[in-house]
Amino acid sequence: MSRSREPFASLALYSAFKWSVVSPILHTYFRLRIYGAENVPQSEPLVVVSNHASYFDPLILSNSVRRPVAYMAKEELFRVPILAQAIKLYGAYPVSRGTGDRAAIRSALECIDNGWAVGVFLEGTRTPDARISDPKRGALLLAAKAKTPILPVSLWGTEGILQPGSAIPRAVPVTVRIGKLIDTPSSTRKEELQGLTLKCAAVINEMHDLGR
Repeated sequence: MSRSREPFASLALYSAFKWSVVSPILHTYFRLRIYGAENVPQSEPLVVVSNHASYFDPLILSNSVRRPVAYMAKEELFRVPILAQAIKLYGAYPVSRGTGDRAAIRSALECIDNGWAVGVFLEGTRTPDARISDPKRGALLLAAKAKTPILPVSLWGTEGILQPGSAIPRAVPVTVRIGKLIDTPSSTRKEELQGLTLKCAAVINEMHDLGR
């Protein structure tokens, strides 16, 4: 079932958590660098797409674009106690990976109707090298239905935060690059969405290749 959201109440919680916990950690522990912040519209509805290599990516991306972002996050993340509370506070809602989760789509559209940005990881899952090789059309379909532009974002370095067998985040440098807005899809035709999806993936991979 989709959830209704109160943007102002959520914004207050988001801001408190961001400035007291998330932002200080990101800028000191991970030495966060952000490029292209001027490309982020601060009020209009928006679909944000990025690569994905770490459970920390939603927090890093939300902080870097400097506005609340609601996320489609795989339902397994909501079973991790501390992480679940954090990502819920940051606007995440569960989606069943590999299924046509209509409730998640409805939740995303409700958020966009309320003026939120909605974040979608373009490949739908984490990749070991943080590059996108098999992008999915879901984000562009959402943008087409909601009639919003798309903001491509690259996350560099996050794949090194957690190592296999360790629960302690490593103090690795993280860089976020924010690209130029990509125009709203003009239709929901498969061919157009596929072309724009590949364009988003190429832009993100090119930014990722710039490194630190």
